[in-house]
Amino acid sequence: MVTATKGSKELYAEVINSGMCTVCGACIGNCPYSVFYKGRIRMLDYCNRTEGHCYEYCPRTFTDLDTLSRKIFGIPYAGEEIGQVKDIFMARSKDKKVLAKAQYGGVVTTLLSAAISEGIIDKAIVAKTTDQKLPAGFVASTPRDVLDCAGSNYMAFPALEALNRMPRESKEKLGIVVTPCQAMALAKMQLSPPSQRANIENVRLVIGLFCTWALAYDRFYQFLKDNVDLPKVRKFDIPPPPANRLDVYIGKEVKSFSLDEIRNYRMTACAYCIDMTAEFTDVSVGSVEGTEGWNTVIVRTQRGEDIVSMAKKKGLIETKSLPAAGLAHLKEASLNKKFRSLKEIVKKTGNKEDLLYLGMPKEVRERLLALDLTRREGTNMP
Repeated sequence: MVTATKGSKELYAEVINSGMCTVCGACIGNCPYSVFYKGRIRMLDYCNRTEGHCYEYCPRTFTDLDTLSRKIFGIPYAGEEIGQVKDIFMARSKDKKVLAKAQYGGVVTTLLSAAISEGIIDKAIVAKTTDQKLPAGFVASTPRDVLDCAGSNYMAFPALEALNRMPRESKEKLGIVVTPCQAMALAKMQLSPPSQRANIENVRLVIGLFCTWALAYDRFYQFLKDNVDLPKVRKFDIPPPPANRLDVYIGKEVKSFSLDEIRNYRMTACAYCIDMTAEFTDVSVGSVEGTEGWNTVIVRTQRGEDIVSMAKKKGLIETKSLPAAGLAHLKEASLNKKFRSLKEIVKKTGNKEDLLYLGMPKEVRERLLALDLTRREGTNMP
């Protein structure tokens, strides 16, 4: 990993003001100069530091993927479709209360609740939908807290701010749920943790969410205000393909919007993300195409394997094999995201050797770019 030699001024010039910011929250919560306001990271005043953690930990400043892979998995970064895999399968919670409230199979809620109950972690950092139907970082201390936060919102928000705001000296073991960009920022933080920040070193479980793109907090919220009765909204859902819609549950009714319309509110930065399955995590969880009520689960590390095994042994989740066709489509969709993103990056830089924030082994870069050149516009990409 390249040592940071830049600070907040460069962060704003290179990332925030250039449409590259993912609003992950790695740069706020600790810094007195940066805040999250109306869907964006804002600077209250300029910081004169020439080496800042805000720049170093950002997932859209230079990121050595090989170094991160060796740190987390002990192997070089290979650029595989869905990253490092120890096991992959379908799963769902066996708790009816969880299934009634959680998204799809409720696996994330169940694993976090089990981890707290068994003392594997003391608290979990999750997203909680506010009364205004906006996502916010929340520190859950009990399984009941976790259940209260179940469900998806699909809007980008600074989840890592909640981690940064925890007491520096805290010895509590933490779990956290992150999207791919947030996972990359967290991995950079763990690779070179700031001094006197025990809360970073005590993250013991990282659960990643599959993510094709996230919606812009401010623009999409305005869309919702214009089209639905927000106080009555109780749930959001984007069903697996081929549904191609966003469902908003309003009281006992469901109002649906075409994803072709909803995509207009995507975060600009999502066009430059090569990771669909949250590759730098212990466990990654998504929906199962064509099978309602189940999650696809990718186990990546020994910690991930341990928590899943415990949940299975205690009868908290049930599992079954992911069909070969489902795995093939997941890999294709993930690889397509890599292709599209690399195209956008090269389009932005004008140089195939300049991949903006992506640092990867030369052979991996050349292989991915060569594969990209074999693709043609108009292929069936998700």
